[in-house]
Order: sequence, then structure tokens, then C-alpha cells
Amino acid sequence: MPDVHPELHYQVGATPEGVEVPRCVVDPSCLETIEQQLPGHKATVPTGADPKWRFFWRLGPRPAQTNFAELNAEPVIPQGFPEWSEVMDDWGTKMLAAVSTVAEVVACGLGLPADAFTSRMQMGPHLLAPTGTDLGTYGALGSCYAGYHYDLNFLTIHGKSRFPGLAVWLQDGRRMPVSIPNGCLLIQAGKQIEWFTNGHVRAGMHEVVCTEATRAAVDRMAVEGRQLWRVSSTVFAHIASDVLLEPVGKFAQQGTESKYKPVLAGDFVQQELEAIRLKGTAPC
Repeated sequence: MPDVHPELHYQVGATPEGVEVPRCVVDPSCLETIEQQLPGHKATVPTGADPKWRFFWRLGPRPAQTNFAELNAEPVIPQGFPEWSEVMDDWGTKMLAAVSTVAEVVACGLGLPADAFTSRMQMGPHLLAPTGTDLGTYGALGSCYAGYHYDLNFLTIHGKSRFPGLAVWLQDGRRMPVSIPNGCLLIQAGKQIEWFTNGHVRAGMHEVVCTEATRAAVDRMAVEGRQLWRVSSTVFAHIASDVLLEPVGKFAQQGTESKYKPVLAGDFVQQELEAIRLKGTAPC
């Protein structure tokens, strides 16, 4: 608990279970979206805060000057882990490098300069975010570990979790369980790339729930005497806080009535954090 920092919107250090609230809990339009989803492909309706723990570790250099100091705070080092910084930086830097490569490929594929995104990612508040949920406590079929949501950042990357349960929605409305091959990483689009592309690239909707496959894995690992925490390793790659989010290149010429109005990335992130109860939340 000494590593929990609500005064920094939980953007460094630990976020306990029962803090982050899926948007659908507080946003009626999200519930309407679920209601309109295809039969057999509807999201689980979340009813409260997620039961996941998370640790946010700040990756890379911080800006010398910024209007968003709380989003660019010094990383938190928990006691009792002398190798913490080295291990987290080593793995997180590799994940962030993979995101940067993909960001360049995507920019070229969209007809933008190769550095259209990576130049705006420099000094961003990138976060390595190991995330865990105790399935020994929250192992009932249908339990919602991360309610139906999009990611507020630019691109998200993570590897295979210790238990299944992640599902994504395709643009045609189908819900698809995610299976990541060994040795591979998954990258999902966040809201910031949707902003830059005027909605051409949409932030991917997803959820993590306890499915039949999750239950089977829990039962198998329980018999084997193995740990029943669902652990995943994620990097949230961000656009720098003081950079303007707005449609760029050819996407800026697609009409003046775009809903993607110019906004500083830091202001956008704070608005999103407030919506999911990470900003303005009372200390645990």
C-alpha cells in the first residue's frame, strides 16, 4: 500500500483491486452499445470496479518541462526488490521498441511520414503495467476482470497471459476470444491513434472475463498446486502529454465537422482517467 499513489491518478506505483471502474458502469451510451451488439457476441455488462491489481512502471525519459507533472511522475520502486528497475526497464524497453517499429509501419501504410507517430511518442508517459487478478477468489464463471472498454493510450502491447479470458470485437461486430501463440505479442489500437486518423483506425474494444476455458485452466492448475493468479504483462505506449491530439496528414482534410477536436494528450488522458475513477478517487 505504500506504493499506491491516488494523488498521481495511480499513474505510477500500484493500483489495488476495486479502484478502476469500466466506462460502462458510468456511461449509459456504453450500455446502449452492448444492447445493440449481435446476439451471441454481446459484452459482459460490468456492474462495478475491476478486481485486478496493477503496477504502473514509468518507461523512458521524462520531459524537462510539462504542463502535466502528475502524468509524468518519477517511477515508484517497491521495497524488497533490488533488481526491480533493471528487470522492468529491460523488458519494458523491448516491448516499447516493438511498439515503435509497428508505429512506423502503420504510419507508412497510412501514407504518413514514417515518424508521424514515433516523433509524437518521444517523452511520452509510457507505462509497463504487470496486471494480476486472484482467480482463487474471483474464479466464478462469468466474473468480469476487466470490463468492456477501449484503451485511452496510443498503442497497447502484451504477451500471453497465464489464463485465457481476453476477448476483442472486430469491426463487423463479432466477439473473438484471443489466443496469443507462444513467443508472440499482441498489439491493440488505443484512442490516441483513433484521434490522429480521424477514426480511420478505431480503438479496439475488449474485455477480460472468466470463461469455460478460464475455469478449465483454473481447475487444472489447482490440481497441479500452481499459483491461481491471472498475470499479464502490458505496455501502454502514449503520445507525449504536451503534444496536440488532432487528425494528421490526409486525415486532417476529411472535413471540418470531425468529432476529433484538437486536445492536448495530457488533457485527454486526464478526462479519461476521471471517467474510469482513477483521477479524483479518494485514497484506499
